[in-house]
Amino acid sequence: MTATTSEAITWSDPQAWSPTSWTTRPAQQQVTYADPSALARVVAEIGALPPLVTSWEIEQLRGNLAKAARGEAFVLQGGDCAESFDDCRSEFIAAKLKILLQMSLVLVHGTRMPVIRIGRIAGQYAKPRSADTETRNGVTLPAYRGDLVNRDAFTAADREPDPQLMLRAYERAGLTLNFIRALAEGGFADLHHPEYWDVSFATGSPHAAQYQRIVDSIRESINFVSAITGVESEVLRRVDLYTSHEALALPYEQAQTRQVPRRPGWYNLSTHFPWIGMRTAQLDGAHVEFHRGIRNPLGIKLGPAMSTDWLVGLLDALDPEREPGRITLIVRIGAGQVAAKLPPLVEAVRRAKREVLWVCDPMHGNTETTVGGVKTRRFDKIIDELEQSFVVHHELGSRLGGVHIELTGENVTECTGGARGLSDTDLERAYKSRVDPRLNYEQALECAMRIARHLRGSK
Repeated sequence: MTATTSEAITWSDPQAWSPTSWTTRPAQQQVTYADPSALARVVAEIGALPPLVTSWEIEQLRGNLAKAARGEAFVLQGGDCAESFDDCRSEFIAAKLKILLQMSLVLVHGTRMPVIRIGRIAGQYAKPRSADTETRNGVTLPAYRGDLVNRDAFTAADREPDPQLMLRAYERAGLTLNFIRALAEGGFADLHHPEYWDVSFATGSPHAAQYQRIVDSIRESINFVSAITGVESEVLRRVDLYTSHEALALPYEQAQTRQVPRRPGWYNLSTHFPWIGMRTAQLDGAHVEFHRGIRNPLGIKLGPAMSTDWLVGLLDALDPEREPGRITLIVRIGAGQVAAKLPPLVEAVRRAKREVLWVCDPMHGNTETTVGGVKTRRFDKIIDELEQSFVVHHELGSRLGGVHIELTGENVTECTGGARGLSDTDLERAYKSRVDPRLNYEQALECAMRIARHLRGSK
């Protein structure tokens, strides 16, 4: 059992940290490769390849996150629960970027402040599992841990961890990033065209008129700015999008961690914004050891089991210098536990005199299984957790500065509810996720509109 209280930890001199020092700590959610020398060769090869992101992009994001923590910006983090190599296709990437852009404009409308866009993209290829193995029809094989580690097909060969998949993940991430940057720099970000704003899915719902007013207001505002400034191509066509993923498979993260000219310290250049999940947040564990030494801004997922001592210990370990923008706390408690679990965490951070960015992840704490055995999430519970979180922070004099949503730009049927009223029987129609259920395009846009409506109403 690894430690979750700071009293159990004796931290080494920070100068002793290296990209491989995590190997001296107990590592959760890792796999054993049959050929360690093959793993070492892959790590060395990725380490010699160009970085996926740059240190100045990382520093820019950290500055933006510091603004969000002060209430000067709002964060939208969204994307797939687990990316698939097969989905590294232009239409899927463009669909995800489109919904993130639309959601961000809706949130700008609601918050009246800049929105920082962070995609769960170009690296979310590994997933933690609650069990190391899976059994079907009496056959037991290793669990599928994401395309970076092994393959989904239920055969012994496919479920064997393969270090070559890390190279494939790096290549797919690079291809995805290249296309995203090309779209974000070009006209794709110009969303004032009416055909991009279809809210017909809400027809007949109680919120239909409000959604249409939001869209009309956004369109009118953009047209007004375009008409009086004449700088449409510069202001409205280009956007910044940062990448994020759970830094789970430590050999892969280590491979892209390096020092850069004219900047102190080490950067994980596989992503702008890595985060640590609850399953790997042990204070004496390998993941905390790895993350404490990199300069990237860090996310920490907080579930119902997170104690106040554990949280303060994580803040001390990962942010001893109390750097603005360093820590984002992503809370995933579940709608039924917000009132009991969130206030003690907020108060513990206040007592520790920490300025962090609070983000709500209303997806993971509201996962359930239907009578038919299908994993899903209820839209009403997702919205409920979001709205409760806003209220708790407001009542405690704190600030909820962002949302973290698992979504896709496709019209899948994985989560129930929303304006179209998807039911359990609809799930089999277009359920494509290999791991967790995601909001589809319509549900994601509606979620942003509900948040915007709430934020406007609270001002």
